[in-house]
Amino acid sequence: MAELPGGPWVAHGGAVLTVEADVGSVERRLAAGAVSCPGCEGRLAPWGWARPRVLRGPEGSRVQVRPRRACCLRCQATHVLLPVVALARRADLVEVIGAALTAKAAGAGCRAIAAVLGRPVDTVRAWLRRFAARAQAVRVVFTVLLVDTGPDPVAPAATGSAVADAVAAIVGAAVAVAVRWPLVGAVSPWLAACAASGGRLLSPSWP
Repeated sequence: MAELPGGPWVAHGGAVLTVEADVGSVERRLAAGAVSCPGCEGRLAPWGWARPRVLRGPEGSRVQVRPRRACCLRCQATHVLLPVVALARRADLVEVIGAALTAKAAGAGCRAIAAVLGRPVDTVRAWLRRFAARAQAVRVVFTVLLVDTGPDPVAPAATGSAVADAVAAIVGAAVAVAVRWPLVGAVSPWLAACAASGGRLLSPSWP
């Protein structure tokens, strides 16, 4: 199995809470009461596990994850703590999906992207269509993050492509976070995007 990259990102998305991929760190923070419920800000406590998942990585690699479940001690809501390498309801690592979106922004077609990534054309087409359908809203969210975070922000220039503009905003926001908080920002743009969206970057309800 490939090694899970770390990262201190935390964001929420309904019943899914995006946390760092370091399982030991998540367990320590849960035990210390340092993970808050996204609904009521109450303290989350361990509450079993979600089903194991095997995520497809680049070049045929596989990453096995077993997300932790947690229950809020205040409102009793339960949440799945999804590692930041994964998007909700997707079988591929966010880095793989991000590579497809980056290639599309550069002008590549879905068949060429699928061939490079070793994925079915229909799978890649579904990623691209879902992202394109929300690209304008995604661009706005990450442009706001860039402007609010960067010490001297410059929004990316429009390219005439909604997908390319959204990808540029994601990359720009990640750079801005890295400049302002070097330790927090030392992750790829796609891990940052996964965290900022609470794992819902390709979900129809986000943002």
